Amino acid sequence: MSRFEGVLVSDHWLQSQFTQVQLHSLKSKFIALKNQNGQVLVEDLPALFLKLKPFNEMFTEDEIRDVLQSSGSDTSNKLEFEEFLRAYVTLQSKVVNKSGDSKNSSSFLNATTTTLLHTIDESEKKSYVAHINSYLRDDPFMKQFLPIDPATNALFELARDGVLLCKLINVAVPNTIDERAINTKRILNPWERNENHTLCLNSAKAIGCTVVNIGTQDLIEGRPHLVLGLISQIIKIQLLADLNLRKTPQLVELVEDNNDVEELMGLAPEKLLLKWMNFHLKKAGYKKPVTNFSSDLKDGEAYAYLLNVLAPEHGNPATLDAKDPVQRADLVLHHAEKMDCKRYLTPKDIVEGSSNLNLAFVAQIFHQRNGLSTDSKKISFAEMMTDDVQMSRDERCFRLWINSFGISSYVNNLFEDVRNGWVLLEVLDKVSPGSVNWKQSSKPPIKMPFRKVENCNQVIKIGTQLKFSLVNLAGNDFVQGNKKLILAFLWQLMRFHMLQLLKNLRSHSQGKEITDGDILKWANKKVKNTGRTSQIESFKDKQLSSGIFFLQLLSAVEPRVVNWNLVTKGASDEEKKLNATYIISVARKLGCSIFLLPEDIMEVNQKMILMLTASIMYWSLQRSRDESESELELELELESSPASFLEIPEASPESSSVNGDRDNFTGVEISKLSIDDNGVMSMEESGNHHLGFLLFHQFTFFIYFRMCVCFLILVCGKYYALLHIDLRVDYIVGFQMYPTFSIRLFQISMNILDYGQEVGQCFEVLVQ
Repeated sequence: MSRFEGVLVSDHWLQSQFTQVQLHSLKSKFIALKNQNGQVLVEDLPALFLKLKPFNEMFTEDEIRDVLQSSGSDTSNKLEFEEFLRAYVTLQSKVVNKSGDSKNSSSFLNATTTTLLHTIDESEKKSYVAHINSYLRDDPFMKQFLPIDPATNALFELARDGVLLCKLINVAVPNTIDERAINTKRILNPWERNENHTLCLNSAKAIGCTVVNIGTQDLIEGRPHLVLGLISQIIKIQLLADLNLRKTPQLVELVEDNNDVEELMGLAPEKLLLKWMNFHLKKAGYKKPVTNFSSDLKDGEAYAYLLNVLAPEHGNPATLDAKDPVQRADLVLHHAEKMDCKRYLTPKDIVEGSSNLNLAFVAQIFHQRNGLSTDSKKISFAEMMTDDVQMSRDERCFRLWINSFGISSYVNNLFEDVRNGWVLLEVLDKVSPGSVNWKQSSKPPIKMPFRKVENCNQVIKIGTQLKFSLVNLAGNDFVQGNKKLILAFLWQLMRFHMLQLLKNLRSHSQGKEITDGDILKWANKKVKNTGRTSQIESFKDKQLSSGIFFLQLLSAVEPRVVNWNLVTKGASDEEKKLNATYIISVARKLGCSIFLLPEDIMEVNQKMILMLTASIMYWSLQRSRDESESELELELELESSPASFLEIPEASPESSSVNGDRDNFTGVEISKLSIDDNGVMSMEESGNHHLGFLLFHQFTFFIYFRMCVCFLILVCGKYYALLHIDLRVDYIVGFQMYPTFSIRLFQISMNILDYGQEVGQCFEVLVQ
C-alpha cells in the first residue's frame, strides 16, 4: 500500500500555482532551512533561491534580497511555509517581467503546473472523451459510468478514482496493468484511490509517458490540465504504437535505398507519420511538403490529396473545388468516415490547426489504410534489420528508464538516439549530479562527427570515474551504434543509480557501498521474518520463475497489498505468467518504478530480477524513513509544547457519575486543532480542557480517531454503506503507517463536528 501523498495549503489560489511534486520539493527545502529553534528567517531565502532554476540564471543573491525586501518582507522575521511559497511566486513574477515575455514563464513553471497559465482546449477534451467512450464502452466496470458528457467536468470527476486512467493505459498498451490489482469498488477510501493513481503513474512511465511533474494528489484532485495532459500522452502512444518496422515492416517502402533503413528506424513516430504522409502526397501530385500537423494542414488540401490516393472510391471532386476551408475540411471528414475513421475532430479543428487532433486524425488514417505494398522481399529485409527478442526487451527497458527522468531529449529509438552522446550525458547528470562538464559538451543537432565523439568520450570518462567496467569500450563505439556495448553500459548505469538510492536511504550503511548480496540478504530476511520458508540462493535461482517468492516479499513489506486468492501455484507457463503479471502491477501499485516484462520473471532474467528486488527494497526503506521523520516531527512538537498542554482534564461530576471512565472520555471538550507546516497537529486550549493526553496513549487515540472517522462517514449519508469493520481497521492501522495524513483527516473530522456538548453525545452513541 502506497503512502498518501499531498501537501495541503490553506490558500487555494496559492496551492493552484504548484503541482504536488513541486510542493513536496519546496516543502523539503523549507524544512532543511530551519535553524536550531525550528524557524526559517527571511534572510535565509536568498541563498536558497539562488540555487534554484531559473533564479540562478536571472538574479544575483543581492537582487533576490532586494526583491524580497521590496515586497515588504522583514529579513529578521520568521517565515511560515505559505509565506515561503508566496515569496517564491513573487520571485517568479519578477523573472517573467525581466524576461519580457510572459509566454516564456514555463522556464520557471512547467506548462503542466498552474491552472492560471494553462488553459483547457475544449476541442481536445471533447475528442478525448469521444475516444474514451468508444474504447471503454464495453468494459465490464466502466460501462456503468459511460458515456461521459464532454460538456461537463464528468471526465475529471471520473478520473479521480484512478480506474479510468488505468483502463485507458491497458487500451493503449494491452496487458500493461493486471486489472486484478486495480481497486474497482464503486466508492474507494483515500488509500485505495492513492494506490490506483500510484499504479497508474508508474504504469504510464512504463509505456513511455512523461509524468515528472504529476503526483498522485494532482490526479486525486482532478486537476484538468494535468489529467488531460496525461490522457493525451496515453492516447498518442496508442495511436502511434504501430509506427515502427517491427510492427509494420511495410514502412521500409518509404526509403528507396536499403542503406537508409537505419535512418528510418531512428525517426520518432511523429516524424515517421509525416514521412508516410509525404510519400503518398508525392504520388498524388501534391507539390507542398507537409512538415507539421498544424499550419501545413489548415487549408485541408493535403488531406484531400491523401484520402484520394488512399481511398479513391470514396473521393468527391467537390473537395478540392471548395473555396471555403471549413467546407473543404467537412468534406474531408465525410471522406474519412467512409473509410471507417472515427470522427474525433471537427472542421474547425482542422482550420485552426490543432496539432494534437490532426496528429490523431492522420494516425487513424494510417491504421485504417496505410497504402503500402506487401513486397515480400522488402518486408523480409525490414524484419532482418530488427533486433532479436531479448535485445529488443532490453532496449525497451532502458529506453523507458531514460525517459522516466524527464530529460529534454525524448528517446524513441535507443540505439540511434544515444549515438551523439548527448542523451547519455543528460542521464549521467541525473544519476550523478555535477559529473558532466557541460562546457565541453555539444548539444544537438550536431553536424560535425568529431563533436559526437567528444560527447561520447566524456561519457566513457565519467563511467570510469563511477568505476564501471568499460574494457574495450570507447566513445566511438557509441557513435557507431554498437548495440551490445550500449546495452552493457546502460545496465551498469541503471544498477549504479539504484544502488546509490539504496545507499542514501540505508542509515546503517555508514558510507559503505550497497552490493547485490546485500539486496539478496535483505529479501531473504524479509520473507523469513514473516514465518515463510522460501529462500533464494541468487538472482538466477530458477524457483523465482513461479513468482511465489516475489509475492511473499511484497506481502512482507506490505501485508495488505497481495490478494492471495488471485495467486496461482506457478506450476505451468500460464500460471507463471499470471503470477508475473500480478507481481509487476502490485509492485507498481506500491510505488516501485520498474520497467521489466512478465517474461523477465518467467525466464529469470538476472538483471531485471535484481532491479525488481532492489526497487521493492528501496520502497520499503523509503517508507520507513518517511514514517520515522513524521514521528520525530510529532515528538519534537510535543516536547516544545508548554506544560499546560500536557495536562489531563479532570472529569466533571456529571460525566463520572454514570458510566465511569468512558464518560470521562466523552465528556472532554474538544480543543481547537491546528496543523503546522510540517503536518504536525497541535491543539489550543479551550477552557480548562485539553486533548494532549490522547497523543500519549496511542491505543486510546486510535479508538478516538476511529470514532471521528465513523462520525464523518455517518454525516455523509451516501457513504453509510462503507461503515464496516474493515474500513475502521484501515484507519486505525493507517495512523501508525501514515501519521501525517491521518492527523489531517482527524482535523477534517473535527471541523465537521460541532464543538461543545454535541461532540460528547455523538461519540457516546458511537461507543455504545
